Amino acid sequence: MEAVTSFLQAPFLGQTIWLWLAFVGIVVTLLAFDLGVLHKDDNEIGVRESLLLSAGYIGVALLFGVWVWWYLGADSGTEYFTGFLIEKSLSMDNVFVIALIFTYFAIPRQYQHRVLFWGILGVIVLRAIMIGLGAALVSQFSWILYLFGLFLVITGVKMWILADQSHDIGNNPLLRFLRKRLRVTAALEGNAFIVHRPVDASGRTEVWVTPLFLALCLIEFVDLVFAVDSVPAIFAITSDPFIVYTSNIFAILGLRALYFALAAMIHRFRYLKYALSLVLVFIGFKIFLVGIIGKIPPVISLSVTLGLIAGGILVSLWKTRNDRPAEPAG
Repeated sequence: MEAVTSFLQAPFLGQTIWLWLAFVGIVVTLLAFDLGVLHKDDNEIGVRESLLLSAGYIGVALLFGVWVWWYLGADSGTEYFTGFLIEKSLSMDNVFVIALIFTYFAIPRQYQHRVLFWGILGVIVLRAIMIGLGAALVSQFSWILYLFGLFLVITGVKMWILADQSHDIGNNPLLRFLRKRLRVTAALEGNAFIVHRPVDASGRTEVWVTPLFLALCLIEFVDLVFAVDSVPAIFAITSDPFIVYTSNIFAILGLRALYFALAAMIHRFRYLKYALSLVLVFIGFKIFLVGIIGKIPPVISLSVTLGLIAGGILVSLWKTRNDRPAEPAG
């Protein structure tokens, strides 16, 4: 028993092992309940179910943040909520691209949750690798935060300039690569990602992938691209890998659940990109201001981030109040 206690109290990436295990346990429980109980069969998720499921995920994320605030202190709690808010907001554009992917492949709504669920597993692994690498770089080379800051400022300016640019799914380089090297079925094969087709009468088969598999690969690729922006943004808020990773994952879990509600009204958030670009510029400049005026209190970062995002949402809703609803993806 003493050995187990010693192991659980051992430090790992800035926090004790038991904290990490507790977080992993919560995520595994949520995913198992989602797939094994709520959605063990393929079914179309409506707006009401999407909102309820998202509210459950957000509720768990907020309770976890309150616990972080109580156990690790007010600064850590504020940093968690700031990271959660930034990741949730930056992922809004991700929802728009995912809707385009589903529309491009004509994925029926009853199969979309399956793709998003398995995509979550890839996100959990990819974000762990990126955040672990980022934490190692920051701990060894503190000056790398200034590179993150410069990158965020440039990304924010670029986001502002290209806010109205559309995404061309058909010319995606990953999609072209997969189509050249894999056998792809012409149509869906139910909810299967991979199927085996007979080659001849001998019983020999070949492996084919379905459009559902291509959609999953593209969604994972999109997550990776968006992580290049969001991970440095949260490292600019805190260098604690535990806060960075937990806020990232909880934000993504809740957003995937909210997808089915957001996909039909994403056009109402047309001006949110401009607010997000200002958030990235603010966070990037904040890194450089540390060397001039000292560390900016986490509560100020949270207040500015919340104010900019709230302003972007309100302006979007006002400007698009007479727009027609978008067609649901798939």
